[in-house]
Amino acid sequence: MTNKPKLCIAVAVGENLAIGKNNQLLWHMPADLKFFKQTTLGHPIVMGRKTFDSVGKPLPNRRNIVITRDPELEIEGVEIVNSLDEALEITKNEEKPVFIVGGAEIYRQALPKTDTLYLTTIHHTFDADTFFPEFDRNEWEVINKEPHQADEKNKYDYTFEVLRRK
Repeated sequence: MTNKPKLCIAVAVGENLAIGKNNQLLWHMPADLKFFKQTTLGHPIVMGRKTFDSVGKPLPNRRNIVITRDPELEIEGVEIVNSLDEALEITKNEEKPVFIVGGAEIYRQALPKTDTLYLTTIHHTFDADTFFPEFDRNEWEVINKEPHQADEKNKYDYTFEVLRRK
């Protein structure tokens, strides 16, 4: 019997579930970047190629796995797979939870398999072309919730939540 690692999603969304436009984030929120780093450090992270392109480099102190349809793609410091299922297969012996970190299509595929959602809500409605999939909050239990006010470094009010599937 394989010990299936816990699957988590880390995502920041606007109030309209916006996550990006033109393959870029819609905001600069240092507090969320710090939360993301603390949450994912030391864990395997799985992302789509476009998300990787927007990040620009492998994230340090994490096992970086990129999903792409391009069978020729090679990126130093990154493991390349062709599907979410393949990413889950190569991480099945991981001790620590595996984090899905984007983008929209990877989130859509992973959400039904996800145990825990690390959700940052930026309290603003953004003009976007990329969105996190709709999900039923009734299927999730709030484990932790931390509302924060905008400040000189973080332009918008925001809330960190940890949601566990019921």
